[in-house]
Amino acid sequence: MSQHSVEKPGSPNRSILGDIQDPRLLYAKGAVFLLMGVFATILLAIQVPQISVLLLHAISIWAFARAYYFAFYVIQHYVDPSFRFSGLVAFGRYLTNSRSSNLDV
Repeated sequence: MSQHSVEKPGSPNRSILGDIQDPRLLYAKGAVFLLMGVFATILLAIQVPQISVLLLHAISIWAFARAYYFAFYVIQHYVDPSFRFSGLVAFGRYLTNSRSSNLDV
């Protein structure tokens, strides 16, 4: 097997918690997240039917989406192209390590 080969989805060496590569599963996962957000917003609107609460909810969704984009796209493409984040915990470790290394200077 060459150094650049990609494991097939049914490969015995593949971890059960590996990356999802099937486009159908990726779309399904995205749809589940979308439905969770829609249902949570509907339930919030039913519980607290105030425009101010729904507006704050929309702002918080937008802000968290932008923060997530910042953590994974902006840092990787503009700040440190050598680092690839695997999740928010990895991003937190990156921030902690970069701050501590900046203090050593």
